[in-house]
Amino acid sequence: MSKIPSVTTLTRFCALSLACILWVASAETGRAQSPFEGGWSLQPTMSNLRFQSVKKQTVVESSSFASLQGSIDDQGTALVTVLLDSVDTNVDLRNVRMRFLFFETFKFPEARIVARIDPAQLADLPTRRRKTIPVSYVIDLHGVQKAYESEVIVTLLSDDMVSVASDAPISVAVSDFNLLEGLQKLQEAANVDIIPSATISFDWVFARDTTTATPAPSPVTPSSVALETQGNFDAEACKGRFEILSRTGNIYFTSGSARLQDESAPLLDSLADIVLRCPDMMIEVGGHTDSVGGEAQNQRLSQSRAASVTEYLLGKGLGKGTMVSKGYGELSPIASNDTSEGRLKNRRIEFKVLEN
Repeated sequence: MSKIPSVTTLTRFCALSLACILWVASAETGRAQSPFEGGWSLQPTMSNLRFQSVKKQTVVESSSFASLQGSIDDQGTALVTVLLDSVDTNVDLRNVRMRFLFFETFKFPEARIVARIDPAQLADLPTRRRKTIPVSYVIDLHGVQKAYESEVIVTLLSDDMVSVASDAPISVAVSDFNLLEGLQKLQEAANVDIIPSATISFDWVFARDTTTATPAPSPVTPSSVALETQGNFDAEACKGRFEILSRTGNIYFTSGSARLQDESAPLLDSLADIVLRCPDMMIEVGGHTDSVGGEAQNQRLSQSRAASVTEYLLGKGLGKGTMVSKGYGELSPIASNDTSEGRLKNRRIEFKVLEN
């Protein structure tokens, strides 16, 4: 029987070979080195994640996310984090609708995809350079985790860089992630019908952490990645944002009172930032109720709730001259007061820019 070469000899022999990426035999332990040894990092500028939606039955729209972070550890566990505020539909106010009405990024700023890649499936990648493998993964979105299985295409781009891409579009139902209510708000705001599912495709490029490839970005505040004008907004952008924020329904009060509940804070904090970026504009905070109870009582309650929201926003450093509160009582319903769903919609806070 021939003598087994030492690990050092094998390593030198393979130094210039692509096989070194995935397979270096160990005579002493009989163990194969993991292709993910040392870890890999996602290269954001070379990667993409897209989703396609259909409106009006036939109109297909393709959108993407501008901010991705990810890694693959030594054992082949891949994690990709999507900052949802970076959604890019190529239209400013459409981005805002997606963020606040559909994804509710003020409560759920990130989506995560976690996958386990079996190193043995990639043992022959250095010679094949490109192959399709099955992968099991979990999508964590909008507070819901759901498991999927798909085939992905793995392509060896260089000794230290690999692409992992979807083999075919992945269908995701809106209902799987408790997003049906958000979809309804999106349809009402855009006045259009949208099919309640989307298809997702991706192409992610990873580089060895031991190389000089572009390093993974430092952690950022989710809202800071939003694709919008830096600094102050113009009048049109401000009006559009306040109209969208009025549709969220994420401002909560204790029943029958004007006391804000803690769950209101994420949206109101986001709204305060927008008010700050709309200088020299007077913002009306309008309170509305359903028709349950006396008209005078509802008028007082709507005024008190509007004042509570205004007080909260002023506490975030906004100038007193930037907002005014007004109660409308039950006089401006947007739905029927004959159903519980309609009454819920009528109990609301609206925001608008007052004309000079």
